[in-house]
Amino acid sequence: MAEVNAVIHRDHYRTHINTATNSLTADEPLSVGGTDEGMSPEELLAASLSACTSITLRMYADRKGYDVDEIHVNVVMIRDKELNRTNINRKIEITGNLTDEERAKMMAIANNCPVHKILTNQIIINTES
Repeated sequence: MAEVNAVIHRDHYRTHINTATNSLTADEPLSVGGTDEGMSPEELLAASLSACTSITLRMYADRKGYDVDEIHVNVVMIRDKELNRTNINRKIEITGNLTDEERAKMMAIANNCPVHKILTNQIIINTES
């Protein structure tokens, strides 16, 4: 379970986000009236997939003893409002001494990251006041 609280005051549109142990600021870019003091909500969503993929791959490489120096995950999220569709493009670069088989396994494991599973399965959002 993840529990996150967001609070916005009169700031345009700086939002304080907190969990039990961490905090960050989200905002909108200057072009839409924000102060650009944090990632936009869409960037946070893309960041979640990027971070989760990176962490999942690092855990797997460590568990298997793979010689991985660095994992770079780039996520580009393109939202088509007219078609009500979102395309997410994820590029993974793994630096290290891996066999072709190990590299292929790492790429397959990327789809096992929890955020990937959330985004590719049914999502139900319940809202209350």
